Amino acid sequence: MKIALAHGDGIGPEIMAAVLDVFAAAGVTKHIEFIPVEMGQSVFEQGNTRGMTDAAIRTTEECGILFKGPMGTPKGSGGKSINVTARKIWNAFANLRHFMALPGVETVYTRAGIPVNFYIVRENIEDTYGGVEHRLSNDMIQCKRLISAPGSDQVHRFAFQTARRLGINNIFCGHKANIMKMTDGLFLDRFRAAAKDFPEIQTGDVIIDALCMNLVVKPQQYQMIVLPNLQGDIVSDLAAGLVGGLGFAPSANIGKHISIFEAVHGTAPDIAGRGIANPTALLLSGLMMLRHIGMTRPAAVIHNALFAALEAGVRTGDFGDKSTPALGTKDFTKAIMDRLGESPRTVTPAPVPEDGEAPTFQRPERPAHQEVIRTFTNIVTQVTGCDIYLDSPLSPIALADEMTRACVDTPFKLSLISNRGTQVWPTGSIYTECVDYYRVRFELKDGVAPGSFGQSRCIALLDKIAEKFTVCSYELLRTFDGVKGYSLAQGQ
Repeated sequence: MKIALAHGDGIGPEIMAAVLDVFAAAGVTKHIEFIPVEMGQSVFEQGNTRGMTDAAIRTTEECGILFKGPMGTPKGSGGKSINVTARKIWNAFANLRHFMALPGVETVYTRAGIPVNFYIVRENIEDTYGGVEHRLSNDMIQCKRLISAPGSDQVHRFAFQTARRLGINNIFCGHKANIMKMTDGLFLDRFRAAAKDFPEIQTGDVIIDALCMNLVVKPQQYQMIVLPNLQGDIVSDLAAGLVGGLGFAPSANIGKHISIFEAVHGTAPDIAGRGIANPTALLLSGLMMLRHIGMTRPAAVIHNALFAALEAGVRTGDFGDKSTPALGTKDFTKAIMDRLGESPRTVTPAPVPEDGEAPTFQRPERPAHQEVIRTFTNIVTQVTGCDIYLDSPLSPIALADEMTRACVDTPFKLSLISNRGTQVWPTGSIYTECVDYYRVRFELKDGVAPGSFGQSRCIALLDKIAEKFTVCSYELLRTFDGVKGYSLAQGQ
């Protein structure tokens, strides 16, 4: 089996070499050929804003699996995060991370005897990670948050299927649906819909801020948590802190056709080339990869050797008992290889199966074209108005006068003006400060039936207003099977 291999930047080549040495010693490379691909800082420096060459993309798509070290991304202007780009272009829709207390890695929880062992499944494609941003006025910038039903369905089904395979009997959905009632509300609704097909698994939901507190206070109450993209990113790093840091947090990005396995920590340029980097997170990510492709036996053997080394006090300089000498990357790796075939004594070892020596991974057939995925079909939609977003220095009252005149000879009435999401007309507080960016909502006049016309009348109103005002954006207001597809303003 061929797997695309990106060594990474900074400490990436050192820790990747360490992992490949362990793999070779455990017999992994008898069954896998790693194909190097060019990605990361060197590609950015060549002016390629994707951070990966055409050949690297082609090889990864041919292999279906990418194993990658940490990579640098230009800060500020220039290319976007290569990690996010790779996940999105190959639709690796689910990020799976396992957070487990490791022997020899002391934390406040290990000292207190509190077990930490849970998974986070993070939606990987949507949310604010679309990076859809615009400057709307002198003082206002927008980032669009996109949540889809099919995208939510994909990550929730993966979470439940993974839980069933791992014997996990409880999943929580983390969200902020109390505030973002439509986006996070949809994510939560699709979680509940997926749960119906897995009746043996108990479910619950928790608001994201309460979840963060709960994880710090009582992490042992969770087995698996599924989250939207941005919230999942933040909570994943919080969870890494519970087990000793990102140096002990493995990561898998799972897609239907292509999956990516990587360490989530940075490139640590300050220690690059010094031979002291800790390869544990990348090794644990590699074990997730081996299990994903069916090589469960060598994965279990390496897992046990790593844990046996850690409980014996083997460490790099970033963790462990400071009274014992810290090892460099190569000696740390050798200590793991020397324990291949051994099992840890202070923690439960991974069961070593009789089979699972060679890959059993079967890729789905290559798609002929980009697929459009859908959840809801045959929905009856009706136009009920529009929201028009304006760049204007006017006061709410003055703007309301202008907008009321604009819609006189139309089927619409002015129903709302809001600023930064808060209603400022027809009612509002004198203490609400406004910036130069307004949402102006027009809805059907009394007696005008929804569905009596399409969006052309909204476009005509938009064109009329655009003659005098700078229109930043426009959103069509519709009902979907009679349910409003738009939210109220704060204070409305």
